[in-house]
Amino acid sequence: TIIVEGVPAGLSLSESDLAVDLARRQKGYGRGGRMQIEKDFAEIMSGVRQGITLGSPIALWVQNRDWENWQGPMSIAKTDKEPNRITRLRPGHADLAGAVKYDQNDVRNILERASARETAARVAGGGVAKRLLSEFGIELNAHVLSISGRSATVPSPIDWHEVEESPVRCADPVAGKRMIKAIDQAKEAGDTAGGVFEVI
Repeated sequence: TIIVEGVPAGLSLSESDLAVDLARRQKGYGRGGRMQIEKDFAEIMSGVRQGITLGSPIALWVQNRDWENWQGPMSIAKTDKEPNRITRLRPGHADLAGAVKYDQNDVRNILERASARETAARVAGGGVAKRLLSEFGIELNAHVLSISGRSATVPSPIDWHEVEESPVRCADPVAGKRMIKAIDQAKEAGDTAGGVFEVI
């Protein structure tokens, strides 16, 4: 559940406005298997009537389609069975920072909190903000500058359609191929590949 506050009354807003970036989020090279399970969709639960915002908080809901498989390991109620603790930290994820911040000795408490469902929620909330910004003629675009040290030569102007067609959202097709190779190498090594992107 996502709560978005501060949106003025009178803005047209629909679930299809949010669907564009949610679908875009699920693309990209090197994504995990979870992306095949989920079909992100944000349902507007409150704050909108007849397609127009009311000025009250907007509640959005993104379903976790894999929840049925996690009711045991993530049971809210105490069970007789001792849960299997996860202690191995994943590189490039929120595991270590979250375990330290919240004093957890079972990393599952963090990795489920900082999951793809959480980032889907942020994208849905951001979709509301993008819709509001569009009223002022403001558009946002982003492209990848580098992955694992493989850097792009950014053309001017940037062809945003080409960026969206790129598996790594890179404006430089040659560098994009090098980035894909770097992701493959990191995956084979059981590692992750960091990167840099620019928002315009």
